[in-house]
Amino acid sequence: MIKVKLFAHLREQIGQECLEIDAAGKSVAELKAIIQENEKMPDIANVMVAINEAFVNDDQQIQDGDIVAFIPPVSGG
Repeated sequence: MIKVKLFAHLREQIGQECLEIDAAGKSVAELKAIIQENEKMPDIANVMVAINEAFVNDDQQIQDGDIVAFIPPVSGG
């Protein structure tokens, strides 16, 4: 099992700050697809992803026990 932390509007869309998902051995892209399908989150494709507090790309493999953070782009000025 892995823990997925959600930030900003992603958290608000789902109504919780964390999800627990069996995604060990899958890539970040595969995890995004699972969450898009199960949680109906169409705007998750362009979020930044960190695994265990290090930013990664969509090809990164996820290991059992990882903490994956989905961080939407921010803007401001």
